[in-house]
Amino acid sequence: MIAAAHSGAGRLRRIMALIRKESWQVLRDPSSVAIGIVMPMLLLVLFGYGLSFDVKNVPVAIVMEENSAEARGAASGFELSEYFDARQVKTMAEAERLLLDKTVNAIVRIPPDFARRIAQGNAEIQVVVHGTDANTARISLGYAQGAIATWLAREAASGRVIGAAPVAVENRMWFNDANNSSYFLVPGLIVLVMTLIGALLTALVVAREWERGTFEALFVTPVRPGEILLGKTVPYFILGLMGLALSIVGAKLLFHVPIRGSLAILVIVSMLYLVVALGIGLLISSVTKSQFVASQITIIATFLPAMMLSGFMFDIRSMPVAIQAITHIFPARYFVSVLQTLFLAGDIWAVILPNAAVLAFMAAVLIALAIRATRKTIG
Repeated sequence: MIAAAHSGAGRLRRIMALIRKESWQVLRDPSSVAIGIVMPMLLLVLFGYGLSFDVKNVPVAIVMEENSAEARGAASGFELSEYFDARQVKTMAEAERLLLDKTVNAIVRIPPDFARRIAQGNAEIQVVVHGTDANTARISLGYAQGAIATWLAREAASGRVIGAAPVAVENRMWFNDANNSSYFLVPGLIVLVMTLIGALLTALVVAREWERGTFEALFVTPVRPGEILLGKTVPYFILGLMGLALSIVGAKLLFHVPIRGSLAILVIVSMLYLVVALGIGLLISSVTKSQFVASQITIIATFLPAMMLSGFMFDIRSMPVAIQAITHIFPARYFVSVLQTLFLAGDIWAVILPNAAVLAFMAAVLIALAIRATRKTIG
């Protein structure tokens, strides 16, 4: 019993000594502080403000081939909208010329018999969009439909009948009523921040010690591989939690993203993902033992999938089936799903528990593989 207690106390002292040594190393290294503290806020500001799927001030040409009150009312739906920068032109030919040289992105044509067709209940408004940017074109079409619907609602509220409409369609968007792209982009940014701090920073630091030979110096001491890895990961784990805190505060203060789920669950799942990211960084650095190679592999294996194949920017269901299958091996996919649910929908356990379980399994496997790769042998 005494020997066991002594062994446990000695192990604890060795781990604490390694943690203190690594913590001082982090504080003395400006790049670590920059990646852990400055980078989260920089990414949040750059991506949050610079990357947006919302389209505003779309230049549009309005061709009014009839100067009736109804035509002017329909045109006002675009002129009063914050999403359009409307300008009236006299002919369709002039509007087409503006569309071809990209002076405008869309044309709204109100035909000459617009008022008469409204009375008959079969009026039409032609909307032509520039299709070279498919995403902007789809969004512009949606906004155009919204502008027309707003005008129709205004006409109905004033008591004027607009055609025969036996069926009224009422649209509602759950969890993101304002259709603000920042609401689902910012949670994805937290995934990128945690990936950078956990995987990339750890991989570079550990690989640097392999290059300098300081790991070989540890091999002649009583420390074990698990103790070495624990001493390496704890400071970066704390650094990652600091980056998480900054990201959450930035999401609330800068972008007003709601947190409808439990903050405690958000932190717990983020800790799981951070352990996964740390495990990936440790494993890559232990295998490659080169800063350059470790950085390249880490970016390809973690950062790019976190951006492209996690559901952060692109809907996974719209990808080819083979790519959808590949996304299951990347932990960022599961973390993005949980974060978007916790931020926007709430504590939906049918989403949280399965994804958190996958992250916990990945964390255990990666840490075990990292310990095995960091055995006290020089190879």
